[in-house]
Amino acid sequence: MTEMDAPLATPCNIQICEVTCDSFRIMWDMPPEDTARATHFFIDLSRKENRDPNRFKHRDVPTKLVAKAVPLPMAVRGHWFLSPRTEYCVAVQTAVRQSDGDYLVSEWSPVVEFCTGDYAMEHLQQLLDKASGPAGRLLRFSVFYRNQHPQYFDYVRRQCGGLMRPALKDTSGSHGSPINGKLQGVFFSCNTEFDTGLPPKDSPYGPLRFHIPAGVLLNPNTCLYFADFYCMYTAYHYVVLVLAPVGTEGDDFCRTRLPRLDLASNPFLTYTAPQRQGEEPVYCHASDVILEVLFTEPVHVDQGSVEQISGHHQLMSLTTANAKKDPSCKVCNISVGR
Repeated sequence: MTEMDAPLATPCNIQICEVTCDSFRIMWDMPPEDTARATHFFIDLSRKENRDPNRFKHRDVPTKLVAKAVPLPMAVRGHWFLSPRTEYCVAVQTAVRQSDGDYLVSEWSPVVEFCTGDYAMEHLQQLLDKASGPAGRLLRFSVFYRNQHPQYFDYVRRQCGGLMRPALKDTSGSHGSPINGKLQGVFFSCNTEFDTGLPPKDSPYGPLRFHIPAGVLLNPNTCLYFADFYCMYTAYHYVVLVLAPVGTEGDDFCRTRLPRLDLASNPFLTYTAPQRQGEEPVYCHASDVILEVLFTEPVHVDQGSVEQISGHHQLMSLTTANAKKDPSCKVCNISVGR
């Protein structure tokens, strides 16, 4: 048996590092003699929940990554459209391409699992740029509002001392948004109807509506962040914004993860300070997207008022709770695998 025909050792001690939402680096241990003669690496990557137990053989390479041997760690990016926040399984083979075009291969390494990360700031900036066009013109508004069922407000008054406490953001919207399942807040709306300039009469979230003056939540002591842009297989698009009072835990969380918006100049939600003595601030919202505004601190019901809506309470199926983003929409999706 010649040196070139000697078996290759099974790769071991697989390590994954520098994981992002769309890339990772991989390295493993192999004997120096294998390092010297390996010409190719075979990488088998699959989603954890869909992993095929029948490992592919070296001839079945069209669905797997075949890479020329490079110094480790090796970067893996762009060969698959990796999804953010997704668990993957990965295994490797080393190979020597022989003179007849066939490969001498090692056994497959043990399978290693890892999870991709959230959208990075650059990806959120892409989403922000995409959302800016469809946002439409700015319309004035005067209150933030929040619809709920009577039981919710009874609970708030009796069990929470009147405080609407922040709750963990659900998984609705873009899978890679850094706030999903990680940031707590109280959701508010601010969209108004074109003809009345008032909040809509109907809501799928409940027949009671809490109103609070816009300036209580949106003011110079509050930071505004962009968090998401998505749709749910409909023509309507949603923009998720975060309002975090300066210096709070919510502000600290958002500062390194989300693009910060200028309160006075952005396409979605603005605060314009009074220009003259005696004037009131001006608050505006984007007209052509539905804004979901997450306020990161508790809000007391005594800071506003609760009223019955005049329209119908719509079906809960119309809410965005845990709603999945339409992956085929060209308006609100970005490519992170390039």
